[in-house]
Amino acid sequence: MVGITPVEKKALITRNLQETLGDDKLTKILAERDLKIYWGTATTGKPHVAYFVPMSKIADFLKAGCEVTILFADLHAYLDNMKAPWSLLELRTQYYEQVIKAMLSSIGVPLEKLKFVKGSDYQLSKEYTLDVYKLSSVVTQHDAKKAGAEVVKQVEYPLLSGLLYPGLQALDEEYLKVDAQFGGVDQRKIFTFSEKYLPQLGYEKRIHFMNPMVPGLAGGKMSSSEEDSKIDLLDSPANVKKKLKKAFCEPGNIADNGLLSFVKHVLFSLFKEGEGFEVNREAEHGGDVTFLKYEELEKYYAEDKLHPGDLKATVEKYINRLLDPIRKAFEKPELQKLSAAAYPPPAKVKAGAAPAAGADEDAPHRLDIRVGKVVEVTRHPDADTLYVLKIDLAEAQPRTIISGLVKFVTQEELDQRLVAVLCNLKPSKMRGILSEGMVLCTSNADHTTVEPIVLPASATPGSRLAFEGFSGTPDEQLNPKKKVWEKLSADFKTNSDGLAVWKDNFLLTPEGEKLSSKLANCSIK
Repeated sequence: MVGITPVEKKALITRNLQETLGDDKLTKILAERDLKIYWGTATTGKPHVAYFVPMSKIADFLKAGCEVTILFADLHAYLDNMKAPWSLLELRTQYYEQVIKAMLSSIGVPLEKLKFVKGSDYQLSKEYTLDVYKLSSVVTQHDAKKAGAEVVKQVEYPLLSGLLYPGLQALDEEYLKVDAQFGGVDQRKIFTFSEKYLPQLGYEKRIHFMNPMVPGLAGGKMSSSEEDSKIDLLDSPANVKKKLKKAFCEPGNIADNGLLSFVKHVLFSLFKEGEGFEVNREAEHGGDVTFLKYEELEKYYAEDKLHPGDLKATVEKYINRLLDPIRKAFEKPELQKLSAAAYPPPAKVKAGAAPAAGADEDAPHRLDIRVGKVVEVTRHPDADTLYVLKIDLAEAQPRTIISGLVKFVTQEELDQRLVAVLCNLKPSKMRGILSEGMVLCTSNADHTTVEPIVLPASATPGSRLAFEGFSGTPDEQLNPKKKVWEKLSADFKTNSDGLAVWKDNFLLTPEGEKLSSKLANCSIK
């Protein structure tokens, strides 16, 4: 931007950020030259509208004269508990590059001012690999695990790859030759890890910029894995309307409002001089109104002067304006083919067989969870803590299932109770009696309270329970060597409302009813 002062550049660079680490260094560099900065994204789930938040910030950086590099972190995607299978890394990287370029074009960012880099193009070099080894000789396991706690998928038995992830992200700052790294505030622990350990390798400590985490449409973080919390960049106008209709938007609530956050961090940062947030409504509902500053809109909404329906309709209008160029770009047959290849639908996996190339290995459709009715409860003859249950699953005869609920639930409470049963575990003997499944229960952290998941009274024994958004066929039998259940159960829990979810996708009966528990935010096993 011609004629812009260092102070004005700094204001553009830091506006709407939640935090900056290295403010003094930023001031010093801007007094001498333009800033070099990078933003990285792991090529995992499909980008959604929340990606417009970092995109609009990148637009700010360019307006401030920064040299901006966008990193497609393909190796990071694999290291993060294999969120992107190795066979799909290249395809997903190509998809990310195409869709992010389309997003940037949609908001008027000139692509020629940006540098695009793929992580594996330099992260497999001799020099980088040697630095990974050097870093591993000074970083403690505790610090590596702590650094990735908010970003790397947390599981009961973490893989070594997840501990490498923060170190690679720190080294990227040196190998991309930048002054600063930009990311969400969930990256803070990785940023402070970098500030601590890069100087130990003789490298300079960088500046770090952090965006706030934008609430999803359902409240909470907007995520690729939470279908109702996000709008896909290729969603049709009808799907956008449907998802916004279901969006959490409480009258007067400005604290956890994903729509207002999107307006603040995306729309107002993109509006040109004199342009504002224009709400169109009937005269009897207050007539048209335009807000030139976000603070005015927020105050107006907090005072209950703007109906949630009018806010949703206006946001819908602006989102469709942003998505239209992206939809048009992806009408090309080659991009449609790329999208289908990078994100193939789940495939059926037979017992003992390896998933097909490109199949989603960790999708919950692989679990055969059914409604069961306990028709008989006896104590295990050789184990004081175990029940022997006979459960009706609408099969030829009831299944025998061993359950360790003696300390938590009485025989009378279990008898004739509806339960959720995981039916495709490999049958195994427990103290001499063959168990043909598992009753799913919630448990608190210290395992002092355990209870079976509560099913709606209308649920029918034998009917299959499925996770919202996942419609594949379950495995005939889960292969114990592949630890499918162990991996999937890491994300199987109750949410803050006590509802059973996998990565915030509800577990539902065929009629669409949700399963619940008195225990909120607890694991299900």
